[in-house]
Amino acid sequence: MINIFMQNWQTILNGFWITILSSLIGLGGSLLLGTIFALMELAPNKILKFIGNAFVEFFRNIPLLVITLFFYVVVAKDFKISGFWAGTIGLILYTSAFVAECIRGGINSVDEGQMEGARANGLTYTQAMIHIVLPQGFKLAIPSLGNQFINLVKNSSILSFVAGFDLMYQANVISGANLDPFNTYIIVGIFYLIITGLLSTVMRQIEDRLGKGRLQ
Repeated sequence: MINIFMQNWQTILNGFWITILSSLIGLGGSLLLGTIFALMELAPNKILKFIGNAFVEFFRNIPLLVITLFFYVVVAKDFKISGFWAGTIGLILYTSAFVAECIRGGINSVDEGQMEGARANGLTYTQAMIHIVLPQGFKLAIPSLGNQFINLVKNSSILSFVAGFDLMYQANVISGANLDPFNTYIIVGIFYLIITGLLSTVMRQIEDRLGKGRLQ
């Protein structure tokens, strides 16, 4: 196993970097998009609520591979798009649907009196939601959001299906060349554990700090 890593360390690290980059973009994009559609799901406007619910149900019930291949095969006919971006966009859309549900659940867990009190003090619905309710909902959603972000990192292996040059793609190349898939995928699994382990630690620290803040 050590020999395989020493012979292919540059290729593996290149794939490792691509996986991290795709995951970071996917994390930021899905968090932003998920928050927007969570707010739409809870909006008093029926049209916004319908659009939010439709988006979440649509992307939550379609396989990630189908979404990715749509961008890589269909969209690529009219617009130049690489495997990296096809996979990353697919990750964002797919994960954002689950993130939206996490945030929606967090917001629904906030006491209704928070919104009522904010409205009674002259804030509009939008102001009360953004400044009072949403921050509290985020805190309550941190544990479930952490799980979704870890899933996103693991799902980033979808890039290997569309020549995204990620960690899994490079593993397939190395495995085909050295005919030793067992040790190759063990190495790749260790690198995925490094990413998800660090992410889990960060999310736990955020959760602990927010928890201490609530107790003070």
